[in-house]
Amino acid sequence: MAMVVLGLNIVFQFSDKRRAEAARIREKYPDRIPVIVEKAERSDIPNIDKKKYLVPADLTVGQFVYVIRKRIKLSAEKAIFIFVDNVLPPTGGIMSTIYDDKKDEDGFLYVTYSGENTFGLQILH
Repeated sequence: MAMVVLGLNIVFQFSDKRRAEAARIREKYPDRIPVIVEKAERSDIPNIDKKKYLVPADLTVGQFVYVIRKRIKLSAEKAIFIFVDNVLPPTGGIMSTIYDDKKDEDGFLYVTYSGENTFGLQILH
């Protein structure tokens, strides 16, 4: 029983730390969006070298995909998909709008990338 409580305390401390970090970032850089990028579990696409990003609020999803492509050094002929909350956001979508709609309770927007459309063809509107 103590292990479960300890585990929960660690999760809460981590969550509180993330929440404080996101709040500090948003206060210091109000025109930026704090984003955490993670590779989809079973994807064979390369790992990204950096997981945390401060993205300009007016950046489009397509522009952000380009940033990810460059970071993982993905060749032009290979496909890449990004997902927010298991949904493919529109390429022309603005990151600040997606952040406002889909940010986590810790204040970060979590984005998953994959070499295949692993979650189907559901589009975020």
